[in-house]
Amino acid sequence: MEKHRVVITGLGVVAANAIGVDNYEKALREGKSGIKYWEELNNINLKCQIGGAPDLDSINLSDYLPRLHAEKITNKGIIYAMLSGVEAWKDAGLEPNTEETDYDSGMIFGAGDLSFDSFINRDFPAYPIDNGDSRRLGSRTISECMNSGGAAYLNNILGLGNRVLSNSSACITGSEAVLMGYEYLSQGRADRMICGSTEGDGRYIWAAFDAMRVLCSNSNDNPEFGSRPMSDSSAGFVPSGGSGALDLETLESDKARGAKIYGEVLGGHVNSGGQRQGGTMTAANPHAVQDCIKRAVKAAGIDPKEIDLINGHLTSTKGDPAEIRNWVAALGRSGEDFPMINTPKSMIGHAVAGAGSVELVASVLQLHKNFVHPNLNVENIHPEILSEIFGGCIPTSCQDKEISTIIKANFGFGDLNCALVLRKYKE
Repeated sequence: MEKHRVVITGLGVVAANAIGVDNYEKALREGKSGIKYWEELNNINLKCQIGGAPDLDSINLSDYLPRLHAEKITNKGIIYAMLSGVEAWKDAGLEPNTEETDYDSGMIFGAGDLSFDSFINRDFPAYPIDNGDSRRLGSRTISECMNSGGAAYLNNILGLGNRVLSNSSACITGSEAVLMGYEYLSQGRADRMICGSTEGDGRYIWAAFDAMRVLCSNSNDNPEFGSRPMSDSSAGFVPSGGSGALDLETLESDKARGAKIYGEVLGGHVNSGGQRQGGTMTAANPHAVQDCIKRAVKAAGIDPKEIDLINGHLTSTKGDPAEIRNWVAALGRSGEDFPMINTPKSMIGHAVAGAGSVELVASVLQLHKNFVHPNLNVENIHPEILSEIFGGCIPTSCQDKEISTIIKANFGFGDLNCALVLRKYKE
């Protein structure tokens, strides 16, 4: 079977520090944080009282979405998915199909737990069900709670008729969705796919993480300092919400309509550590992480020496030094030979299921625009990291730099791993 080249033709993003690709690029370059103090988290006695959420009040939803969706949908995770997906579709030079179904285009758009977000926004109690008055729940309860809700509502706008699938794989959901879209397109089974993921935000989602004691609880009085991946004072991740979307397209389809190209997906890999050999529900099996990275590089057909930038998972937890060790072992590069490495989590927090896609948009922008965004709050790099790589590989200010090849990875609960290799498009 002929393998088709797959290019990136559109981007969309809704993040804690910006809504829209142009605003997001500006925020990344400036090192703008979207982490804020939340009074409501203090009111319910959470230890972590900071988080990141896209500022929907800064826009008029009706300017971006059909009136019915803008006025009636209350689930923030779904709103984020619709905003990012529509932006990516239009950024690719396409318009929603208003009458006919587009059987050459599809979607893989994942989500975390949309039901929590729906409870936050609609605030309906359980007693109507127990008292036999379930009609009070409303007709949209199921569609806004199901994990496929983001994809379903987005597709109601776009009208795509090829594969429409919603994956849910914890923190690798977004990168996995893009890898799945790439694999599907490379087989020639569609012309284009909208790929991405979404996650809501707020007290019910974040309280569960707070109960696990994995969130940052020592920066409530200094929210922007809370997320500090690779720092010697990292104290847990800062929760957030958001969504990213990428329009992937076969090169043949792109050429036929003359669309712009942000970059090319060369390949990737996804695996599981099986919760063995040090891997658990919440910790990664290092052998599996290294295997995933190595196989992604092999699938992309590149030499590890060609990698200019790593966009890591790097959650601002005790797992950061272990992740660096895995990168060193998998790529066979260390010290001053190590690539530059960053993550937007220092600015936007950890968007869980939305993380991979929001971070992939950052990766593509850096690839396309030749810059490396800063890592905030890492003036004091963790000593275990400094024993592996040169501190200058961790930029703390924006750098203009020619970027040809990026590897992006995410690692998630359940001992799941995903890595993707992106490159500047060449004829």
